[in-house]
Amino acid sequence: MIKDYFLNKVETAIRLAIKEGKLGQMTEYSGGTLVVERPKNPEFGDYAVNVSCLARVARIAPPLIAQSILEFIDKEDNEYSVIAGFINFKAGNTLLVDLIDEIISKKTLFGKPEKIEKEKIILEYVSANPTGPFHIGHGRWAAMGSVLANLLKFYGHDVYQEFYINDAGSQIQKLGNSLAIRIRQELGEDVDFPTDELERKNYYPGDYLIPVAKKYLETHSGLPQDVKELSDFAKKEMEKLQKDLLENFKVHFDNFYSELTLHNSGKVEECVNKLKSSGKIYQKDGADWFRSSDFGDDQDRVIKKADGSNTYLTADIAYHIDKLERGFDRMINIWGADHHGYVARVKASIEALGYDPNKLEVLLGQLVNLVINGNEVRMGKRKNMVTLEDLIDEVGVDATRFWMSMRNIDTTLDFDIELAKTKSDENPVFYVQYAHARACSIIRNVINEKVDTESGKTIPAILSKDEYEKLISDFDKKLLNDNIQDGRKLVLKLEEYKSMIENSAKTRQVYTICRYVQELASEFHSFYNSVRVINDDKELTKARLALVYAVKTVLNNALDILAVTAPERM
Repeated sequence: MIKDYFLNKVETAIRLAIKEGKLGQMTEYSGGTLVVERPKNPEFGDYAVNVSCLARVARIAPPLIAQSILEFIDKEDNEYSVIAGFINFKAGNTLLVDLIDEIISKKTLFGKPEKIEKEKIILEYVSANPTGPFHIGHGRWAAMGSVLANLLKFYGHDVYQEFYINDAGSQIQKLGNSLAIRIRQELGEDVDFPTDELERKNYYPGDYLIPVAKKYLETHSGLPQDVKELSDFAKKEMEKLQKDLLENFKVHFDNFYSELTLHNSGKVEECVNKLKSSGKIYQKDGADWFRSSDFGDDQDRVIKKADGSNTYLTADIAYHIDKLERGFDRMINIWGADHHGYVARVKASIEALGYDPNKLEVLLGQLVNLVINGNEVRMGKRKNMVTLEDLIDEVGVDATRFWMSMRNIDTTLDFDIELAKTKSDENPVFYVQYAHARACSIIRNVINEKVDTESGKTIPAILSKDEYEKLISDFDKKLLNDNIQDGRKLVLKLEEYKSMIENSAKTRQVYTICRYVQELASEFHSFYNSVRVINDDKELTKARLALVYAVKTVLNNALDILAVTAPERM
């Protein structure tokens, strides 16, 4: 990265200046104290380093420190200047051209680090109850989780995606009871769900069970004696509905892990017994309490109720221990913000059972406000739903994925459905996709023959297919040496892709990818409007076409991580 190149030059110069006695009382420099930043005024340069922090040791004024360091910098064809305690840097042609060469040569691998400390990561997200269609909140976790998986894989980690099916609780019986009412209605009975709010909470009165009831009656003559048969049938249908939608939404899980199988395997009781045998459980009021406060939780937690039933925490303890026993180095979960207090108790259980609690990372996210014609739409399984499927049908997979990913996970997302459908610069996904399509259009216009509409004569292509293939397979850096400055802002934005990928992977943030492609699209549109890519000078056209190809490549790479289509025509 250019900023790393610049920092290395400065730090090397600091050590040389110390050696020559030019930095006052400084006798050594171990590094790690300087930060590269972008100057507020771009006229000062591309990057800047504030060396004022060295004054405490050097005992001389920051401008003198900066000037002394500058004397020992090997400047090559780059420009350096000093303003107060800042050393400013402007990249010369060599660095800018080398970057375009790197993009063209590496193509889909541009931005991928050569060496990292690879981890085997299990990423769990969505994990909804199999009791109904996904609402748009699930859609946000699905989009962000799958983008994070793509990002971490690209970065070099081994990522395993898992959906935890919450199918062991009383909600499955509620689902069966709800299907029973829908079946009776289909059979002509005058029956409905309870109107009392408390009783109604024991059912799922959504219309989505009506087609399930119809399907059940296609192979069955009436209601079974045991509601479990209906529960199993409805659960199977809901799981299929959810899996089909995830596949359509470009979300691919490696495994769907059933909570019920976790209980049946005996792993839940095994974890409880381990906690008991090590003295980490005590009894109070007939219930079993886990001493989670001994491991950082704000209070102890019940893991087995007085009636003998387990709490939600009990199975979650076993599930996370099972992940670790499967050999994963790191567990990343995406949960809703309402689970904030739950993180400490799960980490406490991991530590209590002898594992490193820091192996668990939990990303807590805010929900989605769906805005239609300026009005916020509320959701819930027990009322009329606005489902993820409805949203995808309305605005498409690409727009839904992009919008769901483009805000920080800890920020509530206002999804403007009307704006997401528009084909305008105000719609971020359209704006980015149009930039990619424009780049493709420019390339087509250079390498394809044209027909003059008035004369009907064929106008030869500016570049032959062979010339174009050579341009992108055996790039000659001399092409850009005299012309790179025309697009320096665009090149510097392309250069940011590498640091963006690194920071996004390390901080587990995906909205930064959306923000980056919007900024790159903006720079590219500005470049296109100010510089004639296709002109009478063939060599200049080839040089600028190399820039266009680099933009196309980086946009395509980023959109691929987002699992958003990179169209060639719009």
